[in-house]
Amino acid sequence: MPSEHAVPSRAVPSGAALVAIVCAAQVLVQIGAFYWPALLPGMLQRWSLTNSEAGWITSAFYAAYMVSVPVLVTLTDRIDAKRIYLIGVGCTVIAHLLFGLLADGFWSALALRGLAGIGWAGTYMTGLKLLADQVDAKMMSRAVTGHAASIGISGALSYLLGDLIAQHFGWRIAFASAGVTAAIAWIAVAVTVPGRAPLAKPAGPGSRLFDFRPVLRNRSAFAYSLAYCVHTLEMSALRGWGVAFLAFVAASTGETGELLSPTVVVTVLGLLGTVMSVVGNEASIRFGRRRLIAAAMLLSIAAGAVIGFLGSTGYWLAVVLVVVYGMIIWLDSSSLTAGAAGAADPARRGATLAVHSMLGYAGGFIGPLAIGWTLDLAGGMSRLAWGLAFAFVAAFMAVVLVIFVLLRPDELQGDRGRR
Repeated sequence: MPSEHAVPSRAVPSGAALVAIVCAAQVLVQIGAFYWPALLPGMLQRWSLTNSEAGWITSAFYAAYMVSVPVLVTLTDRIDAKRIYLIGVGCTVIAHLLFGLLADGFWSALALRGLAGIGWAGTYMTGLKLLADQVDAKMMSRAVTGHAASIGISGALSYLLGDLIAQHFGWRIAFASAGVTAAIAWIAVAVTVPGRAPLAKPAGPGSRLFDFRPVLRNRSAFAYSLAYCVHTLEMSALRGWGVAFLAFVAASTGETGELLSPTVVVTVLGLLGTVMSVVGNEASIRFGRRRLIAAAMLLSIAAGAVIGFLGSTGYWLAVVLVVVYGMIIWLDSSSLTAGAAGAADPARRGATLAVHSMLGYAGGFIGPLAIGWTLDLAGGMSRLAWGLAFAFVAAFMAVVLVIFVLLRPDELQGDRGRR
């Protein structure tokens, strides 16, 4: 959508072209995000890490994101989102390159995964903000879904690609290559995406940039964001430990899983999850957003309660349960983010997405740690320990489901019952 503030020195891409550019850039930035969990079984042995230490390294990404996203994304309400985006991608480039060159144990890995989290804080929701400001209210939901799909696809491929590069060239080259792809994304956005001034500053009480009280008072947006918190908790728990769980089952049962290795399974899961996210958002529009989200939460509680106990008894059963559980988790992913973005005051959309993302990645921080701590407290990896770990995640979801139902957020324009 053209803007009076667009940079006049070159042609402004059409709305469709802008979406394509940003989504392609997100693929290149996100492709290395899950090299760490994909290579986790080998790194546990290589650096003699405990399960808790591995959980901390995984969670450092989410913790740094959680702390920095309120600042970086909220700034897009006053500063051109493109500038914030390029800063975020730059941090990602440095984090991945240095991880490949310098990481040699717990502390260096912890710090560099944290820097990668800061990079993603300046990239994920700011990329969404670039798109959200370009589309009308009825198209918002599908624009968000397309953005989420590009990230979902690259996140899924991250597992397989990281494993393949590490096998052929070593784990250091794998991480360094992720820095190179992020650098390509930086150049593409810097050259092709026009600058755009933010909307006018809102007037009246509560108009200060980092005053989040108006956002928190938005009942509908907050309800979607709170549900997104526990959604990301279980998603990060499964993505962070899925490969290790399947590797444990293969080793303990004597089934090698040569046809579908753990990294291939998690890659397939991510691709199917992306499809489910798109399908789920369309179902939200057709059948009602609240209904779809509540159903997905109920199903994930049931799946999380049994996956660790039953899945540990056989590799192929574990594969089926991991894939089914993941598809359920992803079902309401786009629906939740679209709900928060659509329910936001347009002048405070950056702040709303900042709160949404902060809550989400707070859950992302807790998820991998909860699994790692539970495994260690239960005496190490065992069938009982894995069962308790995933059941603990399901308990989080049960609590938030009750809160979500009580808050009863509004449907969006275009959803069933809100035309």
